[in-house]
Amino acid sequence: METITLGQNGPAVTPLCIGTWAWGDKLFWNYGDRYGPEQLQEAFTAALEAGVTFFDTAEVYGTGKSEKFLGQFLQQTQQPVQIATKFGPLPWRFTAQSISDALTNSLKRLQLERIALYQVHWPFAFFLSQKTLMNALADEVKRGRIAAVGVSNYSAEQMRDVHQILATRGVPLAVNQVRYSLLSRQVESQGIITTARDLGVTILAYSPLAQGLLTGKYSIDGAQTPSGARKIDSRFKKQGLQKIAPVISLLRNFGEKYDRTPAQVALNWLIAQGNVIPIAGVKTAEQVGQNAGALGWRLSDDEIGELEQVSRPWL
Repeated sequence: METITLGQNGPAVTPLCIGTWAWGDKLFWNYGDRYGPEQLQEAFTAALEAGVTFFDTAEVYGTGKSEKFLGQFLQQTQQPVQIATKFGPLPWRFTAQSISDALTNSLKRLQLERIALYQVHWPFAFFLSQKTLMNALADEVKRGRIAAVGVSNYSAEQMRDVHQILATRGVPLAVNQVRYSLLSRQVESQGIITTARDLGVTILAYSPLAQGLLTGKYSIDGAQTPSGARKIDSRFKKQGLQKIAPVISLLRNFGEKYDRTPAQVALNWLIAQGNVIPIAGVKTAEQVGQNAGALGWRLSDDEIGELEQVSRPWL
């Protein structure tokens, strides 16, 4: 499988990333209800069998359980796997030592000595300055515990600022992880995508299927009803579903042409942007297989353009 280099000289990873927010999370994802450790183990194994070896987690996912699951599963394979996790700049973390301690704890849960990508989960850092934060991460790169440094949810200006701080230490900013899909293209109009290209920063796209809206299983007259947080999301109401109908229709048309699902077409569109890696969240092996179907083929330039046009209301 082809690989993508994170940033200018970071690790080489697969063009699709497996998201593990749901691994152990009861609050948002009802972990323990219809899926548990056995299903997660099967999902991990299915990903490796499909050639997808890049996983994204965070210390806050399942309050550490997500990292622990990955750590356990990693012990059962000899296959090289790239793990990305995230540091949460919480109010009581305002020293370089607190950053180092958080990394140590994540590495213990993951049972690793080195992480492929360590990201800052959000840009507001309370009492911790970006300079202290980025210098502490640069120190960890020098120590060899981090292969690449990334951020998440940073604006174009914030990205430029931390890129400059890291550059003074000879460390490139590798990644900005942002919400990005056909139904969430604000990162384009906000200049984040252009700035990332200018700086040589790779975009990791979370929620690439817009919480399931781009799978095509939710429709005005469909039998599928949203559950959990989706119940109160206006996008899943009648008016919201009417608005996205033209996008879903086009995804279905292209899906029929390539014998793919609407979700696989939506993921392929993101990959086709270049320098963008979708993070597809999974709970089961079946979901892994569905997402992996986005790989190994490519929409034509005309089709990419048609999807760009039909999704312009979400710029």
